[in-house]
Order: sequence, then C-alpha cells, then structure tokens
Amino acid sequence: MSELLFKQFELTRGNFLKIIEAITTAQASVQPEGFNNNIHWHIGHVLTVTEQFMMGFPKKSNHLPANYIELFGNGTRPSEWTGDVPSVEVLTEQLKAQLGRIKEVPASMLDEKLKKPFLGLDTFGELANMALFHEAYHLGQIHAMRKLVK
Repeated sequence: MSELLFKQFELTRGNFLKIIEAITTAQASVQPEGFNNNIHWHIGHVLTVTEQFMMGFPKKSNHLPANYIELFGNGTRPSEWTGDVPSVEVLTEQLKAQLGRIKEVPASMLDEKLKKPFLGLDTFGELANMALFHEAYHLGQIHAMRKLVK
C-alpha cells in the first residue's frame, strides 16, 4: 500500500509541475473573476500545505521560509501580500525538492497515529492521502484558471 501512495505523489506532483511549467508569470498573476486567488497563490499554497501535512512545517521543518504561512496558508490571498513573495520559478523548484523529501519518508511512518485527529484523520498515512487529495483539488483549480487566462 505504501508503494502506491508514494507512486501517487510522484504522479500527482508530476502533473502539477507539468501544468505550472507551461504557465507564464503573467498568467500566474491573473485572478479570474469568480476565483479568490491566482495561480501563483495556488502553487505556493500546495507547497506550504503539503509541507505542513508531510513535514510538520513550520515546527518540524525548516525547508521553507516561515512567512509562507502568511503568504499561502489557509485563508490568505494575493491581494493581501506584503513584503517579498517568492516567484513561481522559486516555488516550482521548491515543489521539486519537496517531492524528493516526501519520497524519503519511511513507509513505516504511514501507520503512526497522529497526536490528535485532524479533519477526522487518525494516522500519518491518512494525512498523506489528504495531502494528495488537496494537491489534486488545487491542480483542478489551476487547470480551470489556466483556461480562463490564456
């Protein structure tokens, strides 16, 4: 089972990277009508939330700057950004590096119980599945937005 989960991370992240690498910086910064965010935000959000779920960011992981929570965490939006915002290119490289770290997670961790349930999830493996669902959801949002900003 764990082999399938990590294979799914490769597949999902591979598709995520493929679509964002085909998007221009200008397209990534457009917020289409009816959407709360832009593609740039979705890219940073997936990176940040996956780091939270899979690596315990920011308490247990220092692979990303701490301000990513304020830029890309739940409830944030690009219209509220202040200070240095990483480029789509930087975020893309961080997504690639993150996939490498995810693939290094020991399969035995998937059975570990969470200290407290999160969104009805009890184990790290269930949380990893949620990270995959989350990424696929935002991939769909990006795909829809991309059609509108072309």
